[in-house]
Amino acid sequence: MPTAPKKAPSAQTEHETIRQETSSQRKTAKPQRTHAQGKPKTTSRSKNFVLDTNVILHDYECVDKFEDNDIYLPIVVLEELDKFKKGSDQINFNARAFVRKLDDLAGADFFERGADLGEGRGRLYVYLGNKPHERVAHAFGENIPDHKILSATLHIAEANEGEQTILVSKDINLRMKAKSLGIPVEDYFNDKVPTFDIFEEAQPVFEGVDAELINRLYDNEQGISLDDLEFGSKLLPNECFVLKSDQNSVLARYNPFEAMVQRVDKYTHMGITPRNAEQAFAFEVLMDPNVLLVALSGKAGTGKTLLALAAALDQADRYGQIMLARPIVALANKDLGALPGTEQEKVRPYMQPLFDNLNVIKSQFKGGKQQAELEKLQQDNKLIIEALAYLRGRSLADAIVIVDEAQNLTPHEVKTIITRAGEGTKMIFCGDVEQIDSPYLDSQSNGLAYMIDKMRGETLFAHVNLIKGERSELSELASHLL
Repeated sequence: MPTAPKKAPSAQTEHETIRQETSSQRKTAKPQRTHAQGKPKTTSRSKNFVLDTNVILHDYECVDKFEDNDIYLPIVVLEELDKFKKGSDQINFNARAFVRKLDDLAGADFFERGADLGEGRGRLYVYLGNKPHERVAHAFGENIPDHKILSATLHIAEANEGEQTILVSKDINLRMKAKSLGIPVEDYFNDKVPTFDIFEEAQPVFEGVDAELINRLYDNEQGISLDDLEFGSKLLPNECFVLKSDQNSVLARYNPFEAMVQRVDKYTHMGITPRNAEQAFAFEVLMDPNVLLVALSGKAGTGKTLLALAAALDQADRYGQIMLARPIVALANKDLGALPGTEQEKVRPYMQPLFDNLNVIKSQFKGGKQQAELEKLQQDNKLIIEALAYLRGRSLADAIVIVDEAQNLTPHEVKTIITRAGEGTKMIFCGDVEQIDSPYLDSQSNGLAYMIDKMRGETLFAHVNLIKGERSELSELASHLL
């Protein structure tokens, strides 16, 4: 049997390294175990991972992400999942999907021998014990679900002496309680992206460029060859940047569809004129019909949603429908059920920021013909503002879709939305990774960051990070100081 590293894994890459090192050594036959006793004592040093409910609600395929280590589900986790089966939110879908997956895995002797998760993977067990562990009872008293999970983890660890047992939870408070008891614990790292600074810096600036090269960009609308830039091989598709010489400068973008570096100009769309280079870059990729997936990140007041909406409206003739959506994040204890009216009337307060941006654009025309055309788009249902949950199950063809507050989505939710895209559809995700309202997401595990990390370098994708706030001097001051 393999020998496990002394240090517990703290990231997905560490999980993979551990399991790759042990997979070729692991014996094919595993000893029988029961829900109460765990594995018989052996020389094994493999790891056992105990999953909290929130890990499953975050990623229903999580049991496939632990390579050849074994997974335990305390029975209280299944009891909690049962409470989430009904509903239309992503966590409800995840609960149902996981229960179906568990049903497919469970054989006649599932509760005695567990279930084989497949070649190169470990086994899945349900721990049926429900007895409070004396250390948990002494420290916390009340026998609530979180404490039952802690007790189960301690019982599993004691029954499998010689193997490291690790609790995996996205609940920071539960992780702190586990640490206070000396229980090895970690976050669920599988869909966390590596730490990178794309949310801290604007588009790159290349200085010391030949002034004649910049002049050629101004003189030639087709642009210049990528080979003309000594750093050209390092540029990503659709990457925007600034070129500077001692005499002049230019905004530029590497256009992979033309295989050229082209000049970026500041154009006005629907009355909205870029106030800085970042906003000009945003309009550049938003207006390119070849770029089918765009991510706009940045702090509050940088103009993400307004730019996306203005670009979409300026292309209304190109698409059959414009859709604006955002996840519903309730404050305090209020939810949709506490609001009167129809479904549309219930969600309107949550969609108000989108209406605010639409009103800003309408105000640019002050009752003119274009304002009337915008109102007609709404009346004809060619401009729709609705809750993101309503997109589930739809096939979105010939549409431009703007998803606001995308930092509050899980990676699986982002995948679900993007896979709704049919022919002729462009999708735009806007968000600020510093304003996450979900208790189980952070700057590395949210869907917006995950999408940007996975899509970087793809020809159909572009990302622009907006740094400079343009809402007001007060808003900019607050973003920096508060």
